[in-house]
Amino acid sequence: MGVWLVVVSGWAASVPAPIAADRPLPELQLFLDEARKRLQPDDSRQSGYMFVSTEHRQKLDGRGRTTAEFTTVSESYPGFAPGEERWRRVIVEHGKPVAQDVLRKRDEERRKHAEDFARKMQDPRERAKLAREREKERRRASEAVDDAFRVYDIAMLGREAIDGHDTIVLSMTPRPRAAARTREGRWLRAFKGRAWVSESDYELVKLEVEAIDTISMGFGMLARMHKGTTAAFARRQVDGATWLPARAEYRVSARVLMLKSMREGGTVEFSSYRKFGVETATTIAPPANRD
Repeated sequence: MGVWLVVVSGWAASVPAPIAADRPLPELQLFLDEARKRLQPDDSRQSGYMFVSTEHRQKLDGRGRTTAEFTTVSESYPGFAPGEERWRRVIVEHGKPVAQDVLRKRDEERRKHAEDFARKMQDPRERAKLAREREKERRRASEAVDDAFRVYDIAMLGREAIDGHDTIVLSMTPRPRAAARTREGRWLRAFKGRAWVSESDYELVKLEVEAIDTISMGFGMLARMHKGTTAAFARRQVDGATWLPARAEYRVSARVLMLKSMREGGTVEFSSYRKFGVETATTIAPPANRD
């Protein structure tokens, strides 16, 4: 789902209901300018948080019928440096709890990594290097978001309410021969979509996308994602303020390594968000339930 992280993720927890249409819609460009200021990839938004992710995967046959199901529950912790993947402390795998001795071993490995990082950060040169890397990562993410506005012709469709928030509904249609500057932008040219943006604070609440063309990754050698692949994402407010991913839903048809066909559907739910800081970096514990 990394293709859409340049825009954001989630899936609405309730069915959006139409709201009063007698109010005029906002001016499109001014509304987009404000929304652009707040638009960030999900990994950037989640970088300051620990959370629990619950993933349900279904293997599908050619007719879309489920042939196998898998459930994974993980506690997700931020990486310590830009570009470092989040640490997923898997506590349920294939529907079964992970053994305590396995968890203790993984916790100890992570604790050592955290302590090594803390010692490294005592060097001012290392802290300066980290700051430069974070700025580079911030610019890369910003360029990818800029590409979304280059790639798409955006139109305002109307106004809807989602979970008590008034949203403006936008359609996103790829422009012919759009000059994308990033890898993510080039991928986005193969997708159309709709976005629901909060009218009061200009935050992206919900996004739905569908592949209208086949996407080649790694020059087609790694994977080819087929036309018809769909995904839907939603955010919700955490602590009544910050908008963070709540749910993602996808249905993918692809060919991997030019050989293996893959048909899969699934959902990912994000819960129990908790602020991540130095004091939690070396202490492994389940995130407190702060939904």
